Amino acid sequence: MEVRSATWRGVELELHQLEPRYEKLRRKNAGKERRLAASLVSLGQLQPVVVVRDAVADRYVLVDGYKRLRALRRLKRDTVCATTWDLCELEAVLLERVMRASEADSALEQGFLLCELNERFALSQQDLVRRFDKSPSWVSTRLGLVRALPEQVQQRVQSGALPAHAAAKYLVPMARAKRADCVRLVTALDGHDPSTRDVAYLYMAWVRGDEQSRELLLAQPHIVLRAREEARLLGLPIAGEKGPAQTVESDLSILIGASRRARVKVDTDHATEDQPSGGSRLGSLARQARWECDALFDLIARRLATLRPVGGGVADEAAATVGNTHAEVEVGDAQ
Repeated sequence: MEVRSATWRGVELELHQLEPRYEKLRRKNAGKERRLAASLVSLGQLQPVVVVRDAVADRYVLVDGYKRLRALRRLKRDTVCATTWDLCELEAVLLERVMRASEADSALEQGFLLCELNERFALSQQDLVRRFDKSPSWVSTRLGLVRALPEQVQQRVQSGALPAHAAAKYLVPMARAKRADCVRLVTALDGHDPSTRDVAYLYMAWVRGDEQSRELLLAQPHIVLRAREEARLLGLPIAGEKGPAQTVESDLSILIGASRRARVKVDTDHATEDQPSGGSRLGSLARQARWECDALFDLIARRLATLRPVGGGVADEAAATVGNTHAEVEVGDAQ
């Protein structure tokens, strides 16, 4: 049955005709899917799902629209409005990946797609390099992330129970070091929906811990996370996490590095050669940066001065250093 809308034309298919072959590659978000279900009830289906004909069975492979499919199933609907792409399955999957810009895939999620294409369509790494227009290291790194993760961890990432970024950054090195511990931790976290920060804290605690503390962490990670939150509420320092002073020190280190890089580029004319006559845009940004830095240096000097003990000391020297640095900037500008 043909279906028409103001913006698209498609067909109405029964849900059992769809082959959700790539469902595990799609990110799940319970909140978005609840809102989508509510929209389907009040407004109906506003956009069709995208399908291609299965080359073997008399079915349709779902290329795009997995959230809509799950929402329709939840609402006990029997049909879905779809548009059919006249492409082979492989080309349709690649095209959908190029067109999808609403959600930026993590390196691990990209790895899931690469593995699927490698296994289902027998695409070699060289084929993947060519089709995605990426370097061999880009492809091999992402394939390595997936292959390093145990299947149980992959399933939880694909179900939305674990953040993909956290799995790639913390659980992959944990699995490479001790695969069984990685599986135990993820199993113990089932039902807790940890954030990336939670996973990072647990990983660092595992790295630093002895055998006894690791056993507690792997058996009851929620207790470790609860203790961290209680320490934070009491204002106590938390191992492995930066305090306010360390955060400011990191920001200042970034500021120093950015300043040095900018000076090199300006000194070699790379930053000024494409500026319009007078360089008004660059000059305006330079004045704004100078104002922000002056305000920061003055604030640091005042705060350090309040810590100055009687007779001078470390804080006294630090405040003087900030003041001298500020003065040197003024002299350099005057020259």
